[in-house]
Amino acid sequence: MSASIAVVGAGPTGTCLVERICANAADLLGWPSLDVHVIDPHPPGGGRVWRRDQPELLWMNSAAADVTLFTDESVRCEGPIRPGPTLAEWLGGDPGAFASRPAQNGYLSHVFRHAVATAPRGVRVHVHPVRAVDLADIPGGQAVRLEDGRTIEVDAVILAQGHGDVTPSGEERALADLAARGGLRYLPTGYAADLDLDGIPAGEPVIVRGMGLAFVDLMVLLTSGRGGRFVREYDGELVYLPGGREPLLHVGSRRGVPYHSKTGYPFRGASPPVPRFLTREALGEGPWNFRRDVWPLVAKELAFAYYHELITAHPKRARLDWAAFAEAFADQEWRSPGMRKLIRTAVPRHLDRLDFDRLDRPLEGIRFGDRAGLQKWMHGYLAVDLERRADPAHSADHALILGLLSVYGILAELGISDPWFHGFFSYLASGPPGPRLAELRALAKAGVVTFLGAGLKVDHHEGRWRAQSPTVPGGVTATTLVEARLPAPSVSRATDPLIGALRDRGELDEKSGLVNVRAADRRLVDRSGTPHSRRFAFGPWVVGGQVTGGFARPRRNAPLFRHADALARIVLSEAVGTQIRRHVA
Repeated sequence: MSASIAVVGAGPTGTCLVERICANAADLLGWPSLDVHVIDPHPPGGGRVWRRDQPELLWMNSAAADVTLFTDESVRCEGPIRPGPTLAEWLGGDPGAFASRPAQNGYLSHVFRHAVATAPRGVRVHVHPVRAVDLADIPGGQAVRLEDGRTIEVDAVILAQGHGDVTPSGEERALADLAARGGLRYLPTGYAADLDLDGIPAGEPVIVRGMGLAFVDLMVLLTSGRGGRFVREYDGELVYLPGGREPLLHVGSRRGVPYHSKTGYPFRGASPPVPRFLTREALGEGPWNFRRDVWPLVAKELAFAYYHELITAHPKRARLDWAAFAEAFADQEWRSPGMRKLIRTAVPRHLDRLDFDRLDRPLEGIRFGDRAGLQKWMHGYLAVDLERRADPAHSADHALILGLLSVYGILAELGISDPWFHGFFSYLASGPPGPRLAELRALAKAGVVTFLGAGLKVDHHEGRWRAQSPTVPGGVTATTLVEARLPAPSVSRATDPLIGALRDRGELDEKSGLVNVRAADRRLVDRSGTPHSRRFAFGPWVVGGQVTGGFARPRRNAPLFRHADALARIVLSEAVGTQIRRHVA
């Protein structure tokens, strides 16, 4: 008799789960007889976010060599390792290139097809190109109701929908009402590829709130996407040639600067020797205040990674060898007088010392007399960032990013999350490709982009949107306001019909906007705190699942693979224990 599992969601998260289920089936089922039902209205592999019908202009934010959905020898998991090509190997191009999103869709589709084609005999994968709209308990299993009226009966269900849409927040609804009453335009948070940008007029000022990855996509679609071109001058300077249909983007945010660009050189150093200080023993018993209890250990871990690379790879810029520095560093509390003295002694150049406050808020305390002064400062800031991220002499910055990836995973596995740290991590480690930041600088020099500063505030004034920042006096007004940000996760505002149905009946609980699961096995937890025996959830929108967000890096023992493998084995074991008769009605 066949066991059966439903995976709701066929994007990268669901694809990884299907691959791990198929890979583990022979081991756990003996002579496998398994039906895997994959449910998603979008084609499997890319799902909605990575669907094929996106502009080629939109790129991935990771180099092709840093993206894989195949396990390799570095992955420590119980299931079998099934190697396969990285995105760069599959494309056969430059490892450091940034692939388009349609190209990534092709890779993800390949991974899904490969997982299905290489599944053990007796494992059948059924793709249902519709939405799942509800779940119900049946004797020994689950009934999944589909949007087309059919019902699928299975032993267990994994919710893996990925990042979902949400209804507008209270502030967004209020701004939308103001826009409707006053004849203004307002675009709330969302994926740039999903927004209707046709209504943004050419040549008019547009206030843009947000300077992260969503802003970069918006910038591309409203400039290159409207016929503008970038060319190199004889001296190598990138210059923007307007197409005539672009708006004038006035952009600001809390930091007032864009995310740091990706490093543009191959990292030759050894992986930082972390984790070392951020441990459960060092944290003690919770609950924890992040800035008081957790951040000092995180900061020490990150600094250890940074200075390890600086001193070992660039010893002429240090006065101590690594062994002496590491021993003294381990004995000091973060930011203690002893640690500050050690760093000053070991690292003579101020520019080589790590300053988290300045990294996090580069415009903090800076005031300009006029907007021209801010633009000049920003041009220099972008030029320095591009130069530093392209120069392997600053490889300690890359080691810091690797340390951030390690720390982010540790915190997720400990069940610790903090909005400020998530933003800090994204700002330093999840920025755009260097060429995109070069394009931003060229657009600013061409007058298409104007920077507004940090601490941006937007209100409604005399029939127009008004944006102001303490960084520079005055403000700008416009008839169009765009929120260049992705919506924050929110179960209470989720538009997914399945999530909504479970939420409204109290069969699904929310914690800090995320779907609540039991940490040990990712079983869905209801409003009373009871885990469900046959319902599971996995992905970045699940409590503890932030570590599985983004794409896995090859040869880094990626958390995505470790966690997906563990969940696949748990769910397979659950399915084997029941194996009741299934049907699709």
